[in-house]
Amino acid sequence: MTTSYVMTRRGVGWMDKLLLVHWPLVLLITLIAFIGCAMQYSMAGGHIYPWAAPQAMRFAVGLVILFAVAFVDIRFWLAFAYPAYIISFLLLIAVEIVGHVGLGAQRWLEIGPLQIQPSELMKISLVLALSRYLHGLALDDVSKPHRLAVALVMIVLPAALVLKEPNLGTATIILADGFSLLFLAGLSWWWILPAVGGVVGAVPVAWHFLHDYQKQRVLTFLHPQNDALGAGWNISQAEIAIGSGGLTGKGFSHGTQTRLNFLPEKNTDFAYTALGEEFGFAGSVALLVLFAMVMYFGVRIATQSRSQFGRLVAMGITLNFFFYIMINAAMVMGLIPVVGIPMPLISYGGTAMLTVMFGFGLLMSVYVHRQVEMPRSSGGII
Repeated sequence: MTTSYVMTRRGVGWMDKLLLVHWPLVLLITLIAFIGCAMQYSMAGGHIYPWAAPQAMRFAVGLVILFAVAFVDIRFWLAFAYPAYIISFLLLIAVEIVGHVGLGAQRWLEIGPLQIQPSELMKISLVLALSRYLHGLALDDVSKPHRLAVALVMIVLPAALVLKEPNLGTATIILADGFSLLFLAGLSWWWILPAVGGVVGAVPVAWHFLHDYQKQRVLTFLHPQNDALGAGWNISQAEIAIGSGGLTGKGFSHGTQTRLNFLPEKNTDFAYTALGEEFGFAGSVALLVLFAMVMYFGVRIATQSRSQFGRLVAMGITLNFFFYIMINAAMVMGLIPVVGIPMPLISYGGTAMLTVMFGFGLLMSVYVHRQVEMPRSSGGII
């Protein structure tokens, strides 16, 4: 009998599960994180502090989290899905009441010396909870109004709280994650097409509900040259940095826009821009290829799972990673307005790094327990 089959018949130790880990994916994630730490070192002028060393330590903690989550039976994550969602939702409510304000937004909770961003936790919790709910539905049930209404409430409520912080970028990812899972679970096109039309038609109305700074970001995106030294500074300097990198870049630690501090938020949201300046078009594309390989492995893992819950979780985590990359890359290249989304494993940040690694742990858990079959119950509640 194969090791995977034995796992479905009896428990195995963590040493046995090490043999089942998708090691190419782990090495690929580690390589990307190493690039991120190297860029943090470069952006600090060739010093490991204040960014490279903490980033490396966070990744090390993230690796421990990845393996710890991967070795937990996938059936535990099925049982824990709703509690995780409820905890994340309560933390979002707590942000509204006692959240820490920074950079004009109320997005963080301070717990002792720690500062966490619950909206990052909600991305993963939503994938878990919605995957569990959809796991319990037959294909035809997904499009039934009363079943669909429950899923929409699960998606829209946390997105609305995140949008109120305000955090348009993260709210967009939460909505994209949720609706993508509905599509993958078999939502009828009779719902999808009218919904897309409704979103397009609602854009003029939504404009009036945006905060002033969000409207300014859209106007700056459309006409950055109108205020190049003010509101258009960020995107103008980002475009200069990327353009000046040329084909092969200026070389490691030789990015002038970065080193002279013309590039704003260089270690966080605009870290990919710094990489483009130092390694050029070739380096930027190479990083995107590495990201694409991660997503390829994620899709392969999803197709290998024998349970609907495992398939949806794997695809949800993979799509969440994709939305991070797509929005950040498009933002720093001036293709969409600036929305404050980090580049995963590259941008400096604690909560984002650890939640991304937790997500990869779930992806790995799906792979390690891919032969585990889980019955589907009616009604979406298991």
